[in-house]
Amino acid sequence: MRLAKLLPALLCSLGLLSAAGSAQAQSAATAPARQQEATAIVVPYAPGGPLDISARALADALKDAIGPTIVHNRPGAGGNIGLGQVARSTADGKTLGVGAVATLAINPWLYAQMPYDAQTAFEAVSPIARVPNVLVMNAQRAKALNIGSLQELIAYGRKNPGKLNYGSGGNGSAGHLAGELFKRMAELDAVHVPYNGASPAQLALLSQEVDFNFDNLAAASANIRSGKLIALAVTTLEASELLPGVPPMAQSLPGFAVDTWWGLVAPAGTPAEQVRALNQAVTQALQSPAMHSQLQALSARPFTASPEQFKRFIEAERQRYQGIVQAAGARID
Repeated sequence: MRLAKLLPALLCSLGLLSAAGSAQAQSAATAPARQQEATAIVVPYAPGGPLDISARALADALKDAIGPTIVHNRPGAGGNIGLGQVARSTADGKTLGVGAVATLAINPWLYAQMPYDAQTAFEAVSPIARVPNVLVMNAQRAKALNIGSLQELIAYGRKNPGKLNYGSGGNGSAGHLAGELFKRMAELDAVHVPYNGASPAQLALLSQEVDFNFDNLAAASANIRSGKLIALAVTTLEASELLPGVPPMAQSLPGFAVDTWWGLVAPAGTPAEQVRALNQAVTQALQSPAMHSQLQALSARPFTASPEQFKRFIEAERQRYQGIVQAAGARID
């Protein structure tokens, strides 16, 4: 009798437990779906370059802090296509882009039409790295011209107007703008020879088709170490420990600075708390030995700042490059 009376209550309890378990399972499958979704990092360049390599290393370092993270390459139009995709993405913290000096500071003044407004389309999340550019000459060519320093290059250029030429990865590239700024500040004349990319420009320098280039240190370092190229100066305001003994351009031309930097941006409207959390995660990841090692292999240095500081930095660079691009007369329609 007692068992018969207790049986309905037991069945009712089991039913409630079963329903609760089902509800919890359904909640686990649906409620945190956005948290479980992978964060996408869009690299607006082809695989294999410094931005791509560092983004993949960072994505791996961020997994513990923000969950699954994947990298997508969306190259084209000097980086504008990929970053344009980021600008149009949902502002939920799940899509980030690797913005750089070109896409955020140079292209807005270089391209007649842009798929995004660099000033308003993004939230600055966190910088990642900076790498100096370097003024290099073919070692044999430098020896033939009796040039072994930046001052000697300037003196030769002033004495022989129009006889020097320099290569770059194309009109409006960092190498082109650095060359034009150099000509203006050093008061010399040199002919710009644009190539279809940084690699062809470097090959032209190695084969003595051109006299000097402003190249990314990561790309030039192997040929500098082998003695094929000589480094006359780095384009940062101060000397770089990545290239000991090579003076900064600013030592002879005060204020000269054209370095490469990049960092993460999110679509405008991404909640501030998510931006801050992402910034903290990136800052912590950049302190890891693995990231330090990866960036050192790229001749780059970790670059950290708060979202507000990074935003101010981007705007200052954007304004600075307006004058440089306009003085160079570079334009892409």
